[in-house]
Amino acid sequence: MIWFVGAGPGDPELLTIKGYKLLKQADVVVYAGSLVNEALLQNARPGARLINSAFLNLEEIVAVMIEAYRQGEQVVRLHTGDPSLYGAIGEQMQLLDEAGIPYAIVPGVSSFLAAAASLKREYTIPDGTQTVIITRVEGRTPVPEQEQLRLLAQHRSSLAIFLSVGLIHKVAEELSQHYPPDTPVAVVEKASWPEERVVKGRLQELADMVTEAGIKKTALILVGEFLSKSGKSKLYDKDFSHEYR
Repeated sequence: MIWFVGAGPGDPELLTIKGYKLLKQADVVVYAGSLVNEALLQNARPGARLINSAFLNLEEIVAVMIEAYRQGEQVVRLHTGDPSLYGAIGEQMQLLDEAGIPYAIVPGVSSFLAAAASLKREYTIPDGTQTVIITRVEGRTPVPEQEQLRLLAQHRSSLAIFLSVGLIHKVAEELSQHYPPDTPVAVVEKASWPEERVVKGRLQELADMVTEAGIKKTALILVGEFLSKSGKSKLYDKDFSHEYR
């Protein structure tokens, strides 16, 4: 079996127990070296082969995994965050399917969840927004026309924008078409890492504050009233009747 394991946002202790056990057992660990915190590799067993995929293309990565599998080795493909979000695992799984190689996925803690934890905020607000949109702006990777940020901004829901801090002026411009200038925003760089940084402000200040902070990559842009408002849930309201709490 080849295991795609979500490494979590960076903090080694945010690796799931299942992911930890698989790392301890693996003969080969193929990890995304430009994104995965290498402290996680300390969980690998002594003698395991650790292969940094940052220097390999898709075909080379899959070839390494297939060769190890056919030699009877247990393989862990370690991805940052949760593999299902911007994990680029689909094309790897397609090649494994074509080769008849079995695989499974172990979910991980996404950076957008770690960012909310760092900010001590809840994306969904009782009596407020109940929607979280996870997206990115168009850069070298295209985005469908109906998912352009300026259109998603119409909902004025909670937004978690990945892979876009390098295009911060474009982000600010598109958001400003529908969000008010004083909408709260936050940028979390390397959420949960020891070197995590957070900058907070208003939408009208977004581009300037990111530029002044020198944040250029590995950061999430969070937008919405959830950053400043909290509601009161009826779940624990003494006057609200329901079957279970």
